[in-house]
This record gives sequence, structure tokens and C-alpha cells, in this order.
Amino acid sequence: MSELKPQVYKDPRPAGYFTRFHERARTRPPDWVYEAVRVILTPPTLLFYRTAAIGVDNVPRSGPVILTPNHFSQMDHFFAAVYLRRKVRFMAKSQLFSNRLFNWVFFHGGVFPVRRGHADQEAFITAHTVLAKGGCVLMYAEGGRSRSRNLGEPKPGVGRLALESGVPVVPVAIHGSAGVRGWKRFRFPKVTVQFDEPMSFERVEHPTKEQSSEAAQEIFDRVRAMYVDLDENGRRDVLRRLREGLPATSPGPPHETGRA
Repeated sequence: MSELKPQVYKDPRPAGYFTRFHERARTRPPDWVYEAVRVILTPPTLLFYRTAAIGVDNVPRSGPVILTPNHFSQMDHFFAAVYLRRKVRFMAKSQLFSNRLFNWVFFHGGVFPVRRGHADQEAFITAHTVLAKGGCVLMYAEGGRSRSRNLGEPKPGVGRLALESGVPVVPVAIHGSAGVRGWKRFRFPKVTVQFDEPMSFERVEHPTKEQSSEAAQEIFDRVRAMYVDLDENGRRDVLRRLREGLPATSPGPPHETGRA
């Protein structure tokens, strides 16, 4: 397995460094750069990783919505969005805003940062602003990438955003992306993205950490159920049961390795 770079858990850069990204995301939608990146990355996403989506119709075509995937790879942004017609606004860790090219793409593509290691209220203000304008915000339920190839635990932030906004939440399971780094050895895992039916939460203006954690756990339980079902039974079986109107299997604990 390739060496992973050490995690940086606290971004030392001042909050002002990221102000322009928040202001851009709050005031203007993604421009042509979003579509250009989609055009460039869609072929390898579909051809090499054989990415397929299940339940795309569960994502509302308009109006505010929060997508809450699990997270194994930097490619998860593209796996989650490639089959969606609407433009997704990604909340990304601040360390990704690391060079001029990335910053330019993020700025024009509507990506906004959450400042790692800080109580970053600006990220929530931006997310609420996007949702108030009827946008689609993607926020990883685990807060960051799981580096163990197993699902992590949900962070309260996603529950907080769900409760404060009161908008529909679509749990998303991304299966297979834990093996994306294998491309360096010409190994390309088959990736499946499953969108669950939207969840609704009663709006809470100032949720406690306990309330936020409970909501986050409820959301991630749905993510975990889909992921384990895909892991244990495979894409074909999940699709077959959905076509036949059969219920999902009762998932057990997730395994370290998945099947296609």
C-alpha cells in the first residue's frame, strides 16, 4: 500500500486567508469551471472506476439539500457528483486549498473551506447561505477521510447543519473508493454510489452538541447500512432487490475489504 502523507490536524494559516473563498461561495454560483472539471473527470470516473449510482432520484432536483457521504478518497467529490444534474457545493478541508491551481478551481467551482483544527463558524455561515439560496451542499459525515479503509464515526457538525437548517438530508454511501490509491499500480476499484431517501429533521435554532451528535449518528446509521449492504452483497444484488421492491438486508459490522 502506498505511503500516506501525515495528517495535518490544525491549519496554521489565518482565517483571513480563506475569506475570499467564502465570499465567492456566498454571493455567486459555480461558473464554467465546474462544468469543465466535470467534462474532464467524468470519462476516467466512469471508465476506469466503472462508477455506478443507485437512487439518484432520491436527490431533489431543486431546492436546498445536504448530501452526507462517507469519505475514503479525494476522488469522492467526483464520485458523489458525477451522476447529479445539479451543481454540488463542497465543504472541503482547508488543507486542500494548497496551491494556485487548486485555489483557482475551488474559487470558481464553488468549493468552500472548513478551517481544520478550529471552530470554524465561517464554514457554517457559508453552508447556510448556499442552502438559503436553494443550493446543494455536500458535507462529509465523518468530517474527514477515513485512512483505515473502514468507516469512521460521524462528527456532530453534519448533525448541527441538518438541525440548524431543517432542510432535507440525503445519506450517501460511496463503496470502493478506499482502493482508489491503487491507480499507481494500475488497479482501479469498482465504485458504487448509493443515495438514500431524504431524511427530515425538525429545525433547531441552537442545537446542543448532544443533539447534533444524535442527528449525525442517525444520518450515518443510514450511510453505514447502505455501505455494508454493498460490501456484503455487491452492487448487482442491491440493484436487484431495489428493482423487485425487496427490503434491504440487515447489515452487520463493516468489513475491512469490500466486494464489487
